[in-house]
Amino acid sequence: MTNTAWKQILRSLEKSLNPGVYTVWIKPLRGTVEGNKLTICAPNDFVANWVRDRLLQVIKETAAQVLGNEPKITVVANVEKKSVAPVIKKPVRSKPLGERVQAKEIGLPIVNAPKPIPVQNWRFSFDDFVVGPSNELALAASKSISNTAFASDHLFLSSGPGLGKTHLLHSVGQQLCKVSNRNNLRVACLSSEDFATRMVLAIKGRQIDQFKTQFRENLDVLLLEDVHFFQGKEKMQEELLCTMNALRDRGCKVVLTSSFLPKEFSGIDNRLVSRFCSGFLAHINRPDMETRRRIVLEKARRLQVAVPVEVTDLLAERITTDIRQLESCLNNLVLKARLLNRAVTMDLAWEVLDNYAVPNAAPDFGHIMEFICKSYSLSEDELKSKSRKRQIVLARNTAFYLARKHTDLSLKAIGEKLNRRHSTVLKGITKVEREISQQTPLGRQIEKTAERLTP
Repeated sequence: MTNTAWKQILRSLEKSLNPGVYTVWIKPLRGTVEGNKLTICAPNDFVANWVRDRLLQVIKETAAQVLGNEPKITVVANVEKKSVAPVIKKPVRSKPLGERVQAKEIGLPIVNAPKPIPVQNWRFSFDDFVVGPSNELALAASKSISNTAFASDHLFLSSGPGLGKTHLLHSVGQQLCKVSNRNNLRVACLSSEDFATRMVLAIKGRQIDQFKTQFRENLDVLLLEDVHFFQGKEKMQEELLCTMNALRDRGCKVVLTSSFLPKEFSGIDNRLVSRFCSGFLAHINRPDMETRRRIVLEKARRLQVAVPVEVTDLLAERITTDIRQLESCLNNLVLKARLLNRAVTMDLAWEVLDNYAVPNAAPDFGHIMEFICKSYSLSEDELKSKSRKRQIVLARNTAFYLARKHTDLSLKAIGEKLNRRHSTVLKGITKVEREISQQTPLGRQIEKTAERLTP
């Protein structure tokens, strides 16, 4: 029974956490439930301390849902194990790309997708990507790098949150695995934070040489998300630069994503910025009304539900800045209709939209400031002050995030309105996006606050 309870907790955590966080920090844990006590065994002290400092609250909340009450949690380290660094396999000599692939895993979170490619590895494909004027260049570049004829082996995709970067990244990975003539195409698809975590674990486990071999010599394709994470991290920047140079020299393909363009980065080595810019850069803008309508229709088709034209138009009119939110709204609308055994109607759509949409889909900066001050019980002067109080910093970072998401203001312009440098704005937005993507308690709080934004 105790083993079953821990497995249920793991399954719930896998659904709620960022895949990279779950793979690196949660999956290696072992848990034992005895009455109202949950004992978690980590592979070593480093992982145990990380879990205690950063993941204990979300584990406690998940365990409470599974067990029916909040348990007392103890995190201990397995002293018998010295490292959780993955086993590094010997390099395999590269072959040209061109035919279908049968691949296997070579350590976490590097995935060499088997045939057929499992859903958990490649969540998206080009077939279900809805193209429009805002993203047609990014789509064309992503498709091109998936073929051997593309002039560059390096692609940098940028956009605001929820506009399709991850979708295209996974589509590239899936397509390359389909067309490769390698029996074991070696693809690493991971976030920049996962890359950094693996590097730290390798250093702790005295396996940095194996880490370098794995990423510089044992890869054919590197798909790396959110490279703005490396800002201010000099040693990690140096390792990434050496990795990218090595992959370039071997003719490997590299696709990077970020919420910002390279020129907007702060605290990044100029050589690395140059490397980011060495390939093709494609920015994804906010989709227009017609593209949003087609996204709703495509999602409805996949859900096998009929959505009236007026409902499609309503969703597309109200949710304009985040495609993930648009799809989530439709998902919830369809689920509510099925649970209530009702048809998808305008009345039902309005009920669901109360949780998502804003009457004015593009609030200006003034309204965002008013909303933030009201939400956090602060004055505008306090937001603009030099105060580093936790609540004020959180409110200020949330304002940065919402201004970037809902307006066309540059980072510099946003910073000037709040008496901050553009580098401070960038760091604040990065922190907010990280909390939201990892679905931490703070991230969920920020997300709920952002959803209430109304003019």
